[in-house]
Amino acid sequence: MKLWEKNSKLNKQIEQYTVGNDPKLDLNLVKYDCIASIAHAKMLHKIGILAKEELDKLEAELKNIIKLYHDGKFVIKLEDEDCHTAIENHLIKKLGNIGKKIHTARSRNDQVLTALRLYSKDKLKHIEKAVLELVASLKKLGVKHNSVEMPGYTHSRKAMPYTVGKYFGAFKDSLQDDLKLLATSYELIDQNPLGSAAGYGVNLNVDKKMTTKLLNFAKVQHNELYCQNSRGKFESIVLFALDQIMLDLGKLAGDLILFSMDEFGYFKLPEEFCTGSSIMPHKKNPDVLELMRAKASVVNSYVFQVINIINGLQSGFNRDFQLTKEPLMKGLEITLDSVKVMNLVLSGIKVNKENCKKACTREIYSVNKANELVKKGMPFRDAYKKLK
Repeated sequence: MKLWEKNSKLNKQIEQYTVGNDPKLDLNLVKYDCIASIAHAKMLHKIGILAKEELDKLEAELKNIIKLYHDGKFVIKLEDEDCHTAIENHLIKKLGNIGKKIHTARSRNDQVLTALRLYSKDKLKHIEKAVLELVASLKKLGVKHNSVEMPGYTHSRKAMPYTVGKYFGAFKDSLQDDLKLLATSYELIDQNPLGSAAGYGVNLNVDKKMTTKLLNFAKVQHNELYCQNSRGKFESIVLFALDQIMLDLGKLAGDLILFSMDEFGYFKLPEEFCTGSSIMPHKKNPDVLELMRAKASVVNSYVFQVINIINGLQSGFNRDFQLTKEPLMKGLEITLDSVKVMNLVLSGIKVNKENCKKACTREIYSVNKANELVKKGMPFRDAYKKLK
């Protein structure tokens, strides 16, 4: 039964259209919604809505739902619409009137905000850890190959001498900057919206500070309307931070595809990381890097997808927000998987020092030679012309 359902039944085609993918997507939120519901129940007990015995029963059953979820036994049906309804229906079925009390002083609006933020915080922490591991791998490669010369390129043509160490170091530095954006997005979502209800609060003395502490949020998001207005906004900011990481991974993937070609041969990918051809026996394809390059574009599209969904919406809750959930979840999943896979690729990559050195043909040292003349007193422009 739907939480809003009274005396009429919703048209089945309309139901399917409005529910969309939520029953599947919301399985990701079951644990977090239960955790938030436990904190909410404890707060309701503190303000006199729930008796201690009622709180104990609710907490025990909510923990049981988390176990059922982990065991693959908790189901969200189409008629439930989302995890919030499925959880409340389960509580009512198991606990009767006690289960009916859990929704006091909250709305599905602040429920989904809270669950999504807890879910996102968890994912962002995992992504941060994976990026730090990737940074360490890039640093290790940089140190190991610091003195190995390779050509630097501009306009896809040889430009000046560089080193393999500095090449990998460029991506290390960039990802370290990305971590700052990731931290900023984490700080923004680390605000507790629980208690804002449908965006205008409730006439009960809810203790937001208590649930903030219980749920390990950094602070309360005090303005109830801003809680609703921040939906989509915060998701787009998280996705923007993820987009920067994926842009770096996409560029690195593109470089590795190019530089591992036989025509370059600077790097070699392990055979176990490459796929084959259904017709050409000799092929060893860098599909993993090609897909990573493509997934960078996919995550980039999620940023604009969310921004375009929320652009121009009036203040308060709008059902449009439902469609910001999927790009956020997919963006988090793709980024985490991609960072881990890139780290795996780098752990097995080989640098061909001979090919790198061979590619450093004499013309790329022209600037160096011009600067030697400058040191002897020749104006740079004259040195430039002398060496053209």
